[in-house]
Amino acid sequence: MADKLSITKERTAELIAEYGKGANDSGSAEVQVAILTERIRNLTEHLKVHKKDNHTRRGLMKLIGRRRGLLKYIKTRDIEEYRALVKKLGIRDNI
Repeated sequence: MADKLSITKERTAELIAEYGKGANDSGSAEVQVAILTERIRNLTEHLKVHKKDNHTRRGLMKLIGRRRGLLKYIKTRDIEEYRALVKKLGIRDNI
């Protein structure tokens, strides 16, 4: 069950290649936001089916908070990069 909620190594590598500055750039804030967004989408789909799964809901809220903090950091560092990332990921700008 945890495999369905998490993302695969291949998908992680795709996100690193797309959003990273290099092949092994898994630590930059943009890559972390992209990976967290993918995980959040998977958990959201899971919760649409399993409405009473409060343990997963709590984990989802923790991931959303972590992503919000990273987005806040990116926004203070470079507003244009932030706007491009939000548009590319298709998430709302509510920071």
